[in-house]
Amino acid sequence: MRSATPAADGGQHNLFAALRAAFPADLDATAIEVADGDAPLSYSWRDLDRATAMLANLLDSLDLPAGSRIAVQTEKSVEALMLYLAVLRAGFVYLPLNTAYQAAEIEYFIGNAEPAVVVCAPKHFGWVSKLAFKAGTRHVFTLGDDRSGSLLERASHQGDRHEPALRGADDLAAILYTSGTTGRSKGAMLTHGNMLSNARTLKAYWGWQPGDVLVHALPIFHVHGLFVAIHGALLNGSKMIWLAKFDPKRVLAALPHATVFMGVPTLYVRLLAEPGLTRAACSGMRLFVAGSAPLLPETFNAWRERTGQAILERYGMSETVMLTSNPYDPADGERRAGTVGFPLPGVQLRVRDEQGRECPRGEIGGIEVKGPNVFAGYWRMPEKTKEEFTDDGWFKTGDVGRIDERGYVCIVGRSKDLIISGGYNVYPAEIEGYINDMPGVAESAVVGVPHPDFGEAVVAVVVPQAGAQLDGAAIAAALKSQIANFKVPKLVELVQELPRNTMGKVQKNLLRERHKGLFAAG
Repeated sequence: MRSATPAADGGQHNLFAALRAAFPADLDATAIEVADGDAPLSYSWRDLDRATAMLANLLDSLDLPAGSRIAVQTEKSVEALMLYLAVLRAGFVYLPLNTAYQAAEIEYFIGNAEPAVVVCAPKHFGWVSKLAFKAGTRHVFTLGDDRSGSLLERASHQGDRHEPALRGADDLAAILYTSGTTGRSKGAMLTHGNMLSNARTLKAYWGWQPGDVLVHALPIFHVHGLFVAIHGALLNGSKMIWLAKFDPKRVLAALPHATVFMGVPTLYVRLLAEPGLTRAACSGMRLFVAGSAPLLPETFNAWRERTGQAILERYGMSETVMLTSNPYDPADGERRAGTVGFPLPGVQLRVRDEQGRECPRGEIGGIEVKGPNVFAGYWRMPEKTKEEFTDDGWFKTGDVGRIDERGYVCIVGRSKDLIISGGYNVYPAEIEGYINDMPGVAESAVVGVPHPDFGEAVVAVVVPQAGAQLDGAAIAAALKSQIANFKVPKLVELVQELPRNTMGKVQKNLLRERHKGLFAAG
């Protein structure tokens, strides 16, 4: 891992210090307004400053070793956000854990990261503390989504002033564990410099301006909600309208009082189902951002038709924060459905084939990136880190895509999702595009499963639109007139919904597992 020592030049690069410096002059102004509580609740910028200081002082009082990890699995709350900021402020390493993780997963993360402190929901203290203490963790606190728990009780006795720890740009700030769908999860190490450089780039590229208000309805254990959304608002001194859980009606009620919304595609689909989504409801909005999963062109077009606004789709990952974005400023180009835009300023992106040759425009290959936002490596996995970087220092994202004739980046899929059938490469996103364009189709997912003759066979799982009557064989027959025969699914299954994780990504590993015996020999 990177060292936990200040910059050689003695400069302060602590991410929290930069965020705190952007707080508005009027510290008593509202920083966060909770929009889904039982009673009105708001937090001022002074509240954020004082509470993070008290929590940082609590962490300092524990006499933790330099570079200690603070693992957190709690429900979304403003206090959980304050804890994240306090960990940065105290100079330790934040380790957010998905609230859906169960005991076996938590045991792995605690054993792998060896956190000095674990914070969990009060209702999980019994089993989480057993796992933590068994692994050698010295401190386990609780934090509820109702401002309860031992963490706040202990912090209430601390002083409300704290000088942010001196940290260098290369010092570790957070570890994010990847989903682990193709093996055990890897901890991506992000530095203060990685995240601050990306936050400043997005502030400029997305045109953050005085008076902006963000509707925050995303989880905060993930890059999108924790880093992209929160860093953007804080670095701009912008108020947040806070929703602990996404509720389309509450979001619609908040839009007239806001200017920015960030969501995963599923949230936009659910908002489109609301009659209250109109041009008038969105008239004060400046920016709608989508990411974390592919945005269907159908959703992009339906949103523009209903609201008069084009969703800005971007592309990033745990290891790099944000990499590309469709243009915010019309002078830089249009926002194009089915693309993730251009590489952000300071980010280099290339597409290379399996022989390491750079692909010409329009040709599909592996996406590789370079820039100040690219992570420091995988936690305690030096060999895996080395494997994921090229000899000339580019990170191999694992995503497959192309750059079109106008320079827009198009993601075709993950390299692990590539299907090789009868020796031919099949890219699932291409087939999904054709299926999704068919009348009555809401969405689809294409996977490869073992086949005794072809190595892998193509299987499509299709969700019909409400009220539509579809036939799998008819879909396959229609595809035969559009694409090469080796790409046509051997089976088209109709389902009510696709399995998704908490960020809305389709879990293709579950689909592959479900169908793995479909073409078993004999």
